[in-house]
Amino acid sequence: MSDGTPAQELLIVTGMSGAGRSTVGNALEDLGWYVVDNLPPQMLGPLVDLAARAGDTLPKIAAVVDVRGGKLFADAQQAVETLRATAPVRVLFLDASDAALVRRFEQVRRPHPLQGDGTVLDGIAAERARMSELRASSDIIIDTSDLNIHQLATSITEKFSAEDAAGVHVTILSFGYKYGLPADADLVADCRFLPNPFWIPELRAHTGLDEQVSSYVLAQDGATDFLDGYSHAVAPVLAGYQRENKRHATIAVGCTGGKHRSVAMAEELASRLRGLPGVAVNVKHRDLGRE
Repeated sequence: MSDGTPAQELLIVTGMSGAGRSTVGNALEDLGWYVVDNLPPQMLGPLVDLAARAGDTLPKIAAVVDVRGGKLFADAQQAVETLRATAPVRVLFLDASDAALVRRFEQVRRPHPLQGDGTVLDGIAAERARMSELRASSDIIIDTSDLNIHQLATSITEKFSAEDAAGVHVTILSFGYKYGLPADADLVADCRFLPNPFWIPELRAHTGLDEQVSSYVLAQDGATDFLDGYSHAVAPVLAGYQRENKRHATIAVGCTGGKHRSVAMAEELASRLRGLPGVAVNVKHRDLGRE
């Protein structure tokens, strides 16, 4: 910064229209952040300068940047990269499936900001193209397709309320391939090489959280070897994330339906990673409960 004052960290909240930026902004405000909505990317630098001069009197800062800025948004990626060279900046990108976004726009009966004379899907496609570079360079990506506003707010609270307590917060997310890959996964582990408890009548109605299913899955050939090897391989990755100031990571663990193998393996992987220095771990089961 121009006066030599250490730069205050800035969180840039961006992503697809309808993916939940307002909900995230409100959740961050509840956590004590100073949130600026619809900020032109060109104003990010002056905002950080102002925060540095304010010092401890100004809380952590989050700036919501999106396509409502029109032509001003065209310089968003360049503005972020320029700022990253002089200040600690993280980018949180909110995404959702086309189907989820269309449903949300239909519910509120509002047009997409980029659809013009076309359809909502036309606007979404245009926005994805405009957002692609910024999404690729984001530090945190959250897929809100299956989250309501309360679940999204809870997710933000979990990620940011006590993040200083650990170097990196890891979410182990079980999922079913039949429902699609999680869009916000940093790493993906495939457990479909293990026998499926679904085909065992006495186990079918249970889940990987139940002892009989967990014991069956972990006793299969290769299960323990996989967990040992994967935990060993992930350890230097998480250490590197801490050195690079990447504070959040999602490790997705998948099986066919997200009910048996992935759930049991995710729970066991989490117990192993919790012993790593500077790592805080929580577990979520995305598709548990689906038919």
